[in-house]
Amino acid sequence: MTEQKEFPWIKNYPEGVPATINPDIYSSLPDFEEKIAEEYGNTPAFQNFGCTMSYKELDEKSSAFAAYLQSLEGVEKGDRVAVMMPNLMQYPVTLFGILKAGMIVVNVNPLYTARELNGTLKDSGAKALVIIENFAKTFEKIASDSPVKHVVTTKVGDLLSFPKKQIINFVLKNVKKMIPPFNLPDAVEFNQALSIGASKGFKPVEIKSDDVAFLQYTGGTTGVSKGAMLTHRNVLANMMQTGIWISKEFKKREEVVMVALPWPASYHIFSLTAMCSFLQWGAKCVLITNPRDMKGLVKEWAKNKFTVICGVNTLFNGLLRVPEFKNLDFSMLKLTVGGGTQVQKPVAEAWFDSTKGHIIEAYGLTEASPGVSANPMYTPWNGSVGFPFPSTEVSIRGEGFRDLGTWTTPNEIQEHTGEICVRGPQVMKGYWNRPDETAATIRDGWLRTGDIGNMDSNGRITITDRQKDMILVSGFNVYPNEIESVLQGMPGVLECGVVGVPSEKSGEMVKAVIVKQDPSLTKEQVIAYCRQNLTGYKMPKEIVFVDSIPKTPVGKILRRELKGIVQK
Repeated sequence: MTEQKEFPWIKNYPEGVPATINPDIYSSLPDFEEKIAEEYGNTPAFQNFGCTMSYKELDEKSSAFAAYLQSLEGVEKGDRVAVMMPNLMQYPVTLFGILKAGMIVVNVNPLYTARELNGTLKDSGAKALVIIENFAKTFEKIASDSPVKHVVTTKVGDLLSFPKKQIINFVLKNVKKMIPPFNLPDAVEFNQALSIGASKGFKPVEIKSDDVAFLQYTGGTTGVSKGAMLTHRNVLANMMQTGIWISKEFKKREEVVMVALPWPASYHIFSLTAMCSFLQWGAKCVLITNPRDMKGLVKEWAKNKFTVICGVNTLFNGLLRVPEFKNLDFSMLKLTVGGGTQVQKPVAEAWFDSTKGHIIEAYGLTEASPGVSANPMYTPWNGSVGFPFPSTEVSIRGEGFRDLGTWTTPNEIQEHTGEICVRGPQVMKGYWNRPDETAATIRDGWLRTGDIGNMDSNGRITITDRQKDMILVSGFNVYPNEIESVLQGMPGVLECGVVGVPSEKSGEMVKAVIVKQDPSLTKEQVIAYCRQNLTGYKMPKEIVFVDSIPKTPVGKILRRELKGIVQK
């Protein structure tokens, strides 16, 4: 790798941030977990439904779960264990337990259908599954056809204290009827698994830094999901990169983090790596089990006075729509990080007006564990995703994989716009059992992100759009994010999504799907607004009003489903 000092972005780093990081401070993720448990002991690590679990308890319970896995017949080091649950305290226990046993975590989206779940289980070859009871029925449908031999079921309240545990579990099952009856006769309950493991005792396992820790399946919003092989070193490196970026402002044992993005999400590792970064500081991570309940989020904020929130555009937009949000005390808030999808300017400005804090936009992707770049703390929204992290190299590539360099004046931007490529210790090992896909994605050590963007002469990166989402109108490149940002700034628009559909006249044409905030909003008004703000070929040719935009749980627009809506 080229010497970091040659890169233009280094001089724009926050004060005290070095050009490089040491990704080998910890030998593995279990080594990291054990050391923070020793340092922070009885300090609260996680909170859920008002109950807490200390760093010491996390260590003890995860070791017990690791021992349970070691006791299972036919399950060995290197085997895959699937996890299907929302943000609960069971998740970090399960995650570090799997890793301590030298096994590989396969995160599965709890909202998957039986077909989608079976596809992931078969592709990964998972031998065991840890699943929340709410979705056990989904697994039951495909149990006989899956590679899974051992099942652990958990209830929402399993690690909560008495009587909250009993009350929550009873209400969910018997009052709200949120747990469909299921039949998995050989399944073991989570707390029983912990008891079995504790009685047997954990046998330490040798884990190398380049061993695979996660099979993190890409979101599949534009195609077939693939399992990115993320090693212990990949995730630790990114944890160090993101941690050192914010280190000047963070204090040990004082940070309180809202974890509203699904931590065990199969569709993005953003939340997971971010949480590991904050655990370095002995932070208390407040797990939000239902992040779609905006009023519930506001209530949690009132109780906890968060210093950190990681989210996506739709989360910030949703919170801003709750009337009580503006009355919260934001005096403790140090850091708001936006990732996963582009933060839109109107949302960023409204967030600052309410909280007096900026949303710091970051950029990453599953294949980079995920962090690639970020704006320095306290940077006002500027439409960019900041500078590459320490020990990270970014290059904009064009046809023939040619480096397009950087631009100095705006009229140079177009000729310096191409595919964003990344090198660094956080880049994945490759795709699971897909050598051809790996070879197509990683070229000469460079990760081809599939994202389109440019870099200015200071090293600041701007994302234009996803290569696969780009719309080609009469030979002109049209990027949905740009049009969505314009529409989002229109009074009366709550949410929007843009896709390209076939057109005999122009090859493709732009269609916009809008959720109204103002019921009186008309298509004619939208067209008139777009005409004022967009050049002709970027104009939506059709407007469709809907009640909701199809999105992943982290707020990414599901463009294939959106196309289905506009083509009906």
